Amino acid sequence: MVDRDISPAGGADIPAPRGRLWFALLALAGVGFLGYRHWPEASRAASPPQREPAKLRTVRVATAQRASDTLSLTQTGTTQAFDTASLYPRATGYIVERKVDIGSPVKKGDLLFRISAPDLDQQLVQAQSQVLQLQAALIQARAMVDQAEANRHLADVTNRRTSTLAGTGVETRQNADTSQAGVLAQTANVDAAKAAVKVAEANIAAQEAQVARLRVLTSFEEIRAPFDGVVTTRNNDVGDAVTADTNTGAPLLTLARDDVLRMAVNVPLYAADGVRDGLEAQVEVAQSPGRIFPGTVSRTSTTLLYASRTLVTQVDIPNPNHALQAGLYITITLAIPRVSPAVTVPNDALIFNQDGTRVAVVEAAGDGTTLVRMRPVTIFRQTGTVLELRDGLKGGERVVVGPPAALRDGDTVALRSEGRAGT
Repeated sequence: MVDRDISPAGGADIPAPRGRLWFALLALAGVGFLGYRHWPEASRAASPPQREPAKLRTVRVATAQRASDTLSLTQTGTTQAFDTASLYPRATGYIVERKVDIGSPVKKGDLLFRISAPDLDQQLVQAQSQVLQLQAALIQARAMVDQAEANRHLADVTNRRTSTLAGTGVETRQNADTSQAGVLAQTANVDAAKAAVKVAEANIAAQEAQVARLRVLTSFEEIRAPFDGVVTTRNNDVGDAVTADTNTGAPLLTLARDDVLRMAVNVPLYAADGVRDGLEAQVEVAQSPGRIFPGTVSRTSTTLLYASRTLVTQVDIPNPNHALQAGLYITITLAIPRVSPAVTVPNDALIFNQDGTRVAVVEAAGDGTTLVRMRPVTIFRQTGTVLELRDGLKGGERVVVGPPAALRDGDTVALRSEGRAGT
């Protein structure tokens, strides 16, 4: 007898084994469906993620430029007169004549002031009179020499005669000795007379030197221009009393030579080696816009100032038409030849870290990519937004501008745009 299941709805009977089979198949299907939903997430969590292709850094580059053969040095300063003289009196007296005033152009040797110095004039006359007296004394001393020589000659003749007679017994030996001593005495008198002549000649020479000195001092009664120039200050007038050799007060006047002006330029250490006498300069003045005045390096201090490490350089500015004045504020530019070549790159191309001072240069690789190569460099100087490098680059290289901090040697990069160093 076969067991049958009776349906609750009273339907047809179903055999029991077939019902259990369908129930098992439905359970397996449910388990499979749940496993299918959860298996990918577990599998992805257990497996390592795949690496995406590295993204290239995009960098901006500029071309390193070969610097010009000259260094342009511009400085400002004040013009100075080529020569300046403050004239003081060398004679004591009163001003009796004045020939110039402020702004008067003068030539070398022109009379500026005349001083009356009667005391000095009298000293000169007295000194000249003393010369005449000493010359008369010299004549007298020479006459004494002639007389002494005559006395010596007489004594010599007498001595020879007495010595002859003493040998024959006519004269005594004592008289012979006395006559011989007389010759020696007259010889000494001659020497003394000649010495007196030399003393008289020396006195005359000393007195003539005194006369020459007083003549020079009397020549200072006329104050003349020592060089061509213009009077810049005047402090005395006719009737003023002046005292010789007093350089503590105000001078009679001040004279300046303005046909050539000069200016001192402090050349920095990096350009000092290229400065030479004769180097041309350009001068600009705010009062004359657009006009360039030529100048020339005339001399240098040859040694650097210890405190600032600069070379004092003197620039002469010809001013034949007197278009410039001493005391003007000017701008002067020197084109100093470079001693060694240099290459310029932008300031922000520099990399400074524990590896030293470097720049990143981009180079094309054989596979068509662009690589970064680090180049050590030496800085020569900085001008504005540009660095001048002494070595490390030759010019023409493409350098990375504003390199990222993570940029390393050998990295592959993409280029954004290219410019020129300093632009």
